[in-house]
Amino acid sequence: MTDVILDAKGLRALAHPVRVQLVGLLRVFGPSTATRLAERLGLASGATSYHLRQLAAAGFVVEDADRGNARERWWRAVHHVTRIDDKDLAEQEPEAVLGFFQGIAAGHTLLTQLATAAYPGLPRPWREAFEMSDWNLRLTPQEAAELGSELRAVVDRYRQHAPGADAPAGAERVSLIVQLLPDPAAADAAESGRDLPEAAQADAERGPGGGA
Repeated sequence: MTDVILDAKGLRALAHPVRVQLVGLLRVFGPSTATRLAERLGLASGATSYHLRQLAAAGFVVEDADRGNARERWWRAVHHVTRIDDKDLAEQEPEAVLGFFQGIAAGHTLLTQLATAAYPGLPRPWREAFEMSDWNLRLTPQEAAELGSELRAVVDRYRQHAPGADAPAGAERVSLIVQLLPDPAAADAAESGRDLPEAAQADAERGPGGGA
């Protein structure tokens, strides 16, 4: 599989939370059917079938002819990674960009909730490796971009997940979620020319996790 760089058409096709999650499931777990995907997402198979057809029309998934039969259609992802390189898309397709990122956020939230619920039953080594941290920084846009590049370089040093690929004993699939987000409250205050109240500013700098 290869990377896909989103254009306006592809972005509109992915501007739905269910479609973002379907593509993600096929990339992580490999080929599947609409019925099995529906069970994972808690949806009706008719809904996942519809969204899979829309994704196929946009070139994100294809039928897996080696697995399918007259009664059951299997689907597989075409690409391994989705990227947005066109910096003008946010102005050209604001609603589609918003829908795309909302779909990603919904998937991240669900994954975090499931992983947190499973925490008590994890083997001790994995409980000790479990990490949920946040930091609040003061950065310029250029510094934020540089930080993102540095984080991606670190991730690239580690083994990427691929269905069926060899891995050493003890290796499990993990999800590393990186969110580099401007503080909405601070952005609103700056745009309106107001300063955050002193207490609120202190809370914003500490963050909900206090940098833990």
